[in-house]
Amino acid sequence: MAENRHKELGLSDETVLEMYETMLLARRIDERMWLLNRSGKIPFVISCQGQEAAQVGAAFALDRNKDYVLPYYRDLGVVLTFGMTPKELMLSGFAKAEDPNSGGRQMPGHFGQKKNRIVTGSSPVTTQVPHAVGIALAGKMENKDLVTFVTFGEGSSNQGDFHEGANFAGVHKLPVIFMCENNKYAISVPIEKQLACEKVSDRAIGYGMPGVTVDGNNPLDVYRAVKEAAERGRRGEGPTLIEAVSYRLTAHSSDDDDRSYRSPDEVAEAKTKDSIITFGAYLKETGIMNDELEKEINDRVMKIVNEATDYAENAPYADAEDALKYVYGNE
Repeated sequence: MAENRHKELGLSDETVLEMYETMLLARRIDERMWLLNRSGKIPFVISCQGQEAAQVGAAFALDRNKDYVLPYYRDLGVVLTFGMTPKELMLSGFAKAEDPNSGGRQMPGHFGQKKNRIVTGSSPVTTQVPHAVGIALAGKMENKDLVTFVTFGEGSSNQGDFHEGANFAGVHKLPVIFMCENNKYAISVPIEKQLACEKVSDRAIGYGMPGVTVDGNNPLDVYRAVKEAAERGRRGEGPTLIEAVSYRLTAHSSDDDDRSYRSPDEVAEAKTKDSIITFGAYLKETGIMNDELEKEINDRVMKIVNEATDYAENAPYADAEDALKYVYGNE
């Protein structure tokens, strides 16, 4: 990262510190959820570790008062930036009644919160892509100044929903930002067994849109790409495909054993490029953060995570009858 690169992008010192703290908050929530899962307190974790830079860098480039985000299941960094709180995320992990995503009915990672324009996702992968395209079409028809931002893994880029959504958005020049978070594995299938082309972004030309591949471990690179894509969409020039390349530092989920398909050495090598470490180093090199401030931020984040955990663990579960809510029409 070049010195004072954030200034070239129009980002203040305060904003990049906020980006770092949001990345760290996502990481610490995720780590806590793993501990809770392994101690038998929450049933399932699907992790964002290794992808925080891409998520937070992208979300900071959007307009949180106008734009819609359609996150996939790993996107803690996106939803935290758009206003979902650690307490709400923990309520989801514990499947409590106050969970804003589904009232405890759906597994974690199915984010949805109307007031913050976080559009609810469903369980089959990639279904959020045509939803994002539909919202962008509605916005264009109503002359609204909005873009939709949708994320998915590189495995999802092989699904029909991606291709149909991208084609429709390209034909109709819709303000959609497609961001593939390429973490190298579709559960256990490595990238070289998923794509015949070199990069996911190579697919963009088939849909009449620009495609760009960026370093997903560098939040500033991702910020710039998403900012340019958003401006392009607002000018009526259509969609963009962004591929943010990072690495999944954990198993696919708490139910997966990644030792069966990748080596510990490979994971250890990826950890040397961990964005929490590299972006923290950038902030120190540019004099924005020192060891004292770093400790202060971490202490603040841990206090928030501890309070969120305690609140959610002690919150009430939904009534059993609530499982039938919204399933059938009520007279």
